[in-house]
Amino acid sequence: MDHLTEVHDDTRPVAPWLRHLTYAVLLIAALYHLYLVAHPFMPWSASGIAVLELTQVQRATHVFFIVLAGYLLSAQAHGRKFTSGAGVFAVLMIPFLYEFLRLDLPLPAKILGSLAWLAITLPAVVPKLQRYLDLLVAVFAIAPYVYLITQYETLIYRAVLPEPWDLAMGFGLTAAVLGLAFRMLGPVLPSLVLVFTLYNVHGSSLPGAFSTAGMPLDMLVGKLYSETEAGLFGIITGVSLKYLVYFTILGSVITALGFGPIIARLALRAVGRSPMAPGRAVGLMSVFMGFFSGSGAADTQFVATVTKPMMEKSGYDRLTAAGLTATAGSIALITPPVLGSIAFVMVEVLNIDYLSITIMALGPCILYLAGVWFYNEFHVRRQGMKGDVMGHQGKVARYTYVFLPLVLIMGMLYLGYNVSLSVTIATLAFIALAFLDPTLRPPLRRVFDGLASGFAHLVPIGAAVVCANIIMTLMVLTGLPSKVSQFLTLVSNENLLIATLLAAGFSLILGMGVPPIATYVLTSALLAPALVALAVNNGIPEVAALLSTHMFLFYYAVLADVTPPVALSAFAASSVYGTDPIKTGVATARVALPKYFLGMFFILAYPATAILIVPVVAHQGLAAALPLIIYRFAASILGVLFMSAATAGYARRELQRWESWLLGIAGVALLSPYWTLNALAFVVGAYFFLFGRGRQTAPAA
Repeated sequence: MDHLTEVHDDTRPVAPWLRHLTYAVLLIAALYHLYLVAHPFMPWSASGIAVLELTQVQRATHVFFIVLAGYLLSAQAHGRKFTSGAGVFAVLMIPFLYEFLRLDLPLPAKILGSLAWLAITLPAVVPKLQRYLDLLVAVFAIAPYVYLITQYETLIYRAVLPEPWDLAMGFGLTAAVLGLAFRMLGPVLPSLVLVFTLYNVHGSSLPGAFSTAGMPLDMLVGKLYSETEAGLFGIITGVSLKYLVYFTILGSVITALGFGPIIARLALRAVGRSPMAPGRAVGLMSVFMGFFSGSGAADTQFVATVTKPMMEKSGYDRLTAAGLTATAGSIALITPPVLGSIAFVMVEVLNIDYLSITIMALGPCILYLAGVWFYNEFHVRRQGMKGDVMGHQGKVARYTYVFLPLVLIMGMLYLGYNVSLSVTIATLAFIALAFLDPTLRPPLRRVFDGLASGFAHLVPIGAAVVCANIIMTLMVLTGLPSKVSQFLTLVSNENLLIATLLAAGFSLILGMGVPPIATYVLTSALLAPALVALAVNNGIPEVAALLSTHMFLFYYAVLADVTPPVALSAFAASSVYGTDPIKTGVATARVALPKYFLGMFFILAYPATAILIVPVVAHQGLAAALPLIIYRFAASILGVLFMSAATAGYARRELQRWESWLLGIAGVALLSPYWTLNALAFVVGAYFFLFGRGRQTAPAA
């Protein structure tokens, strides 16, 4: 996996002053964002404090804290081995510097920019220098921020004709964001940004339809650094500021206060004590953790650690247990009310309320969980596992109060309060509940630890978000989205099924090296216009087509988290179970198989959009849409059941290979939005479950 940044053995101790400084920066960053929520309610807010109230300055401060904290954290990480991916990133950074040095700038500006570039890029090829150079970049990062907050009144007006020091500061900050993304996420995403940058600058050299007018680097950097709704501080960066930081703080505070084990015990108690209980607990615990966290890999790590002893004791082989856990852990990305970072981008891109997105995610979430549970049931029956391995969980019903803050979030959203205020109040509610519960009452230091940890968890997400915003800006400037949409329409021959298959494949491949939020941003910009147009041409109302297309792209960006060879949740599970990551990814994809087909049918016909509820309700009202919603859910549940049985190789008995294929095809047909196929598939599948007891046959391979 040479495109991933690997760690080598570097045991040099981290200086205490650096740990304390990093902790202080993280805590101040978290408190700053919490204060932004409280500021409008403060008595002095009426006087107008521009540094706290202007969107441009708020987003710049947000990015500054991400970059500063990110490089301080990176300076404490172990050194990295040189990889071919790191080499590609370093090579792509060279023309970025070359174009900067060609600009008509004073010598001090060029020297400062070059030094910053060197400190950012050199660790990619000489990893042992990373610790020292990252501290230098952290100091460098202060200059662009101070320059912006002192120049903000005039900076935006000269975005088209930036002054020399505007360019030096913009170049340095852009390079710092790319370097941080490289350190936190690997080389693929920052390299992709650099490719788009080169395309913007030299696109006029390309032949044919993908040729562009080209844009000199000074105009490009001016736009990235100086404009509020583009580049480094654009609308997608605003998503991180308005939503993501508050949910990462919420999740970390919950963990720091000791609610994690309580949530795990509630899930374990709820699933009973049958042989299927460990696998059921994995699914339910993932949902419970998903209520509070939008990170699939983090939830997988937690759930795997808690359930591993039970899974091993009950007889699950390690690979199957890791695959089940990784598939279930990824459900966090589509579990209301938190969902993943993509949902908040959808709020801004589609200009719809967050509550509607949580409702649209509800159906896929239920079917996703059903797939995990069904596969577990059939696997346990096929293996003949017996006995109770869960143990006694004690009296945990009193802890159900942990779900009250989530009800508070949903209630406030329903009443029209903004997300940041709702989540902040829920965070305060969790803190109050922890100190009111005599079995918890953590030391006050844990609250601060949770706040600092919350912003630390935001840093890699924030780096991905800012990079995604840069890519979005670069694509818009070249008109690339319309060109790719035309290309997709041409290649698919205006066939919606072919276009959907191509879009799904592109999303999964892109997700192998790019975080889900960046995958969604790219696919929604490049592919959504063509998919929406084709869906409308196939009889889907425009609003339903728009919503279902974006949910389709959202869903496939999430599936990249469980798709080998780079499946983050599978890597998290394999680290706990000690299994091979690639084999774990294959096992994960096997458990997740029904989910791939489920997302495919979101946009193929109007009835399929009923799984998302909102599109059909928006088109024909709840009363008229309810029968269609019930029918599609019933058919889809059966489809997931049949496919899970097929992949497990067991229905009422072990299945031969051809029987598994037949039952799997019946499951796909039930997921499709065509009632004739549904009826035929129901008859085929019913045979295996109603009349297929028969004699035992050789198991499917």
